Amino acid sequence: MTEYDYWKIFPRMSRKVTIGDITIRDGFQHEEKFVSTAAKKYYLEELIFAGCRNIEVTNLGNPFLMPQFRDAEELLVHLRSDKFKQKCERKGIRYEDICLTCITIRESAVDRAIRLKDKGIGPDRVLMMVSTEEEHHFANSGTTLPDYWAEAERCIRKCTDAGIQMCGTVSTIWGSPIGGATDMKDAVEFTRRWLDIGAHDVEHADHDGSASAPDVYRYFSMILDAIPDTRLHIAHFHETKRVASASVLAALQAGITHFEATLGGLGGQPANFLDDCPVKGTGDYYYDDPRYVGLVTLEDTLVQIDEMGIEHGYDVDRILKLGKQMERTIGRRLRSEAILNGRTLKAGHPKYARPGLVKLKTKLGEEPGQKLPKGWSDKAALKL
Repeated sequence: MTEYDYWKIFPRMSRKVTIGDITIRDGFQHEEKFVSTAAKKYYLEELIFAGCRNIEVTNLGNPFLMPQFRDAEELLVHLRSDKFKQKCERKGIRYEDICLTCITIRESAVDRAIRLKDKGIGPDRVLMMVSTEEEHHFANSGTTLPDYWAEAERCIRKCTDAGIQMCGTVSTIWGSPIGGATDMKDAVEFTRRWLDIGAHDVEHADHDGSASAPDVYRYFSMILDAIPDTRLHIAHFHETKRVASASVLAALQAGITHFEATLGGLGGQPANFLDDCPVKGTGDYYYDDPRYVGLVTLEDTLVQIDEMGIEHGYDVDRILKLGKQMERTIGRRLRSEAILNGRTLKAGHPKYARPGLVKLKTKLGEEPGQKLPKGWSDKAALKL
């Protein structure tokens, strides 16, 4: 007989997950207009009030390259303020449970994070990133892989001394938009390298939507065979072919318990244009149509996981409301379907019922709830 119990079929799949939000950093970095500091503060607060406990606040890199983040310190000051801590207390949120992450791709940004930590406004966690395909790595970091690994090891030592966690990201796991096909075994080894030099956790990133569900399941199964502690692993999926929800499901089935997403599926390469001015960013975009670039959406991912009966800690309806607000902030239709179609309600949608069914059943002599003609047996007798 076929096994119908999903959790028996996939014994590593958890009934509880963590979903981090990276809208304000990864989501906004691709926007070609400056998102106001007031809006950033609003969404940071509201995401936390809706249940987010792992949140990316900003990028501490050079604002000349990414002027979207010229307000980085103001955002950190806001989240470290007594006023915000008091808001959390009134809402029953333990401030100590919130992890504030900043992106620090190069050592100068790590040094900036440490200086901010010394001032009492620094992040709890920072992030550096390698790609298994070196051309993609060079496009993002401006240096070679060997040189970057040495820099990352040095930065981790600095962060450890300062009381800051370091997340090491591995990218181009399932392919590179520049170099093409990659070998997943390289990403497994790079994960080991990050942990060996002292990284707190590892983000496994599909930065261009190359992943397919079978390869996601295969890769994360390989990862958890090699390094079984699920607390060390974060799945990060970009959406370019509308199949990222399948990747989320495959990662769940493999046993991954920590994911990242953005409101509306915002995100992509750092913008090379802001408002009316070209900026350096990371150079030319490596895709042709910006409508098909971004991350898996927080709204749709939450609905997917919630309807599977998996615990996640969010107020889903509040997130759906934030998704609708985000479309007004950005000024265009974003990628969430859930903010339009909502959740699947057990009680249905009686307001859409057509009039006259009860009257027709009475006319035909049928009982309320009767689904088969009178005289039919309770079970169909199939001759197979």
